[in-house]
Amino acid sequence: MKKFLSIFALILTVFGLNNQAQAEEKNMANTKKLVVYFSKTGEQYSVGNISEGNTAIVAKMIAAQTGADLFEVKLKKDTYPAAYKALTEVALSEKKSGARPEIAGDVANFADYDVVFVGTPNWWADLPMAMYTFMEAHDWNGKKVAPFVTHEGSGLASIPNKIQTVTNAEMLSGLAVYGHIAQNSRDEAQKAVSAWLQQLGF
Repeated sequence: MKKFLSIFALILTVFGLNNQAQAEEKNMANTKKLVVYFSKTGEQYSVGNISEGNTAIVAKMIAAQTGADLFEVKLKKDTYPAAYKALTEVALSEKKSGARPEIAGDVANFADYDVVFVGTPNWWADLPMAMYTFMEAHDWNGKKVAPFVTHEGSGLASIPNKIQTVTNAEMLSGLAVYGHIAQNSRDEAQKAVSAWLQQLGF
């Protein structure tokens, strides 16, 4: 009898966990979602000169699959060089100085969003400084943040931690996609995006 009761209790526990997981997945699907990203065209490492940024490609895949709104963080006055090496030098200089470049436009209804996907290239194991301009301008209280990064070997690095430090939001697991995969093997990139979103409950 005790064995029967133990098995019955186990079944109830598993059933309860499954119901909880299904409820959480449903809740994530019904949230209001935003994809905020920074991306760069021009000469990029391992992919040459590109007309659509690596991060932009991934951002659009996420928005298409989740129904999220899109906002691209752009400089109000974009003086970044097109050449890759020169760009890295400017990016490093901005990082060292803690620059906060002025950005163009904003998300007027930012408070309405429950989940924000934050997308960025990996610049010196950090976000472009313009992303800090955006993040510091908003109240992230009560929001969930899902970071995604394009890179050529450095992965997510400490970028999720940096986002969490600035926003103090609840962080979801992040996604790292090679830039050359996003640019040249989009089916592979889409599979990675889809698997990640499914893991998060979208």
